[in-house]
Amino acid sequence: MEDLNEVNKLMAERLNHLEELKESGIDPFGSKYEVENKAEEILNNFEEFEDEKVSLAGRLMAIRTHGKASFADIQDVTGRIQLFLKYNVLGEEKYEFFQDLDIGDIIGVEGEVFKTNRGEISIRVTDFEFLTKSLRPLPEKFHGLKDKELRYRQRYLDLIVNPEVKDTFIKRSQIISHIRSYLEEKGFLEVETPMMHPIAGGATARPFVTHHNALDIDLYLRIAPELYLKRLIVGGLEKVFEINRNFRNEGMSYKHNPEFTMLELYQAHADYHDMMELTENMVSYVAEKVLGTTEIVYEETEIDLSAPWKRMTMIEAVKEYTGVDFAEINDDSTAISEAKNLGLEIEDPISKGEVLNLIFEERVEDKLIQPVFIHDYPIEVSPLAKRREDNPELTYRFEPFIYGREIGNAFTELNDPIDQKERFSDQVSKREAGDEEAQMMDEDYVKALEYGMPPTGGLGIGIDRLVMFLTDSSSIKDVILFPTMRPEN
Repeated sequence: MEDLNEVNKLMAERLNHLEELKESGIDPFGSKYEVENKAEEILNNFEEFEDEKVSLAGRLMAIRTHGKASFADIQDVTGRIQLFLKYNVLGEEKYEFFQDLDIGDIIGVEGEVFKTNRGEISIRVTDFEFLTKSLRPLPEKFHGLKDKELRYRQRYLDLIVNPEVKDTFIKRSQIISHIRSYLEEKGFLEVETPMMHPIAGGATARPFVTHHNALDIDLYLRIAPELYLKRLIVGGLEKVFEINRNFRNEGMSYKHNPEFTMLELYQAHADYHDMMELTENMVSYVAEKVLGTTEIVYEETEIDLSAPWKRMTMIEAVKEYTGVDFAEINDDSTAISEAKNLGLEIEDPISKGEVLNLIFEERVEDKLIQPVFIHDYPIEVSPLAKRREDNPELTYRFEPFIYGREIGNAFTELNDPIDQKERFSDQVSKREAGDEEAQMMDEDYVKALEYGMPPTGGLGIGIDRLVMFLTDSSSIKDVILFPTMRPEN
């Protein structure tokens, strides 16, 4: 924790400096400055910049005074570079003014690029301009910014003090950009659908509720854009995608944040096999573009993202990792007995398909380290996926797993309006029985299907979880700039 007395003392000193700036006619919160260069480009291209004049701006991160000469470090969005300031170059007034600056102040500098006797690339400052006064001392002045809770709450400080954090969010932006370019290259159209829904649908989740005063109706922050995007497929837009926020009123963990970013896409005249190929190719493409390789290290584990990824049915995965073969189980009671033999607690009533899914989640998921598609999910947990023609108890659905974590969800979409309405009705029954995550009846969506939706493949990928893997981040809060936090009190 910061020493508040020390902080207050330093802030008082800085407020005095603020008044001194005003008295000397200098605006402590400055104006526009012409920035022509960045620290990184100078450091990476010294031969090109040697003895050349440069102009850049940034935050003072260190000052080292040696009589008539001083060294300082300035930090911009690309990194830090050393400044060299001399009394006989700047003149007495300007040089002494620099000595009164505080760590964290923002300045603009002009000068020439050179290397010191120790070989460090630096800027020999010929002039500088004061841009912004920092009234609070940076946390590294004391004990650094290591407390994760403080870092998440005050991300602005985290970005200043921990350069690797800035790199994570730059990579996040690049990941999303390359996903967009990949899909656009494949002929997908980016669209925007409502964030407030009269009916919460498209996923099994508890929604957030808000109220529209003018209409005097409750609305739900969207839990998924799925049903709106599939309406567009009905309307003839054959390839669509959306990257945007979803909101789910659920618990928080290292894998969950109440608001999160999803990619959802739909392709007419396709199925879940096409979605598997798209997923593995897109993820490996993005990894190659952002990291230069498809072989990543996540939490000290080597993971190969290159296509093709392994494919297993849920029944095959459960048999391989638990020995229980659901292909041989024909009734609910036998399934329940097998689950209890594995040490799982079962609450009746529960169907064979629900037991299969439960065993998979509790005894198999965490063993799926290398990328794998788990497919053919039970009908009971897949209300929007098409039934398998050869086994109506299962659906054409898959989820991709990496390092024991699901990063997406995909179907051959259910386009039979009669079957869809029956499944919505089943969900409504569950909701009426107390399941707040069960889906609601969406009559308009059923009406849309009655006009005819072509056979369609659909895919959703959690952007935050994908970014976690590509940046070796252990918590979802590490890849969301401003994650949801509990009140400090």
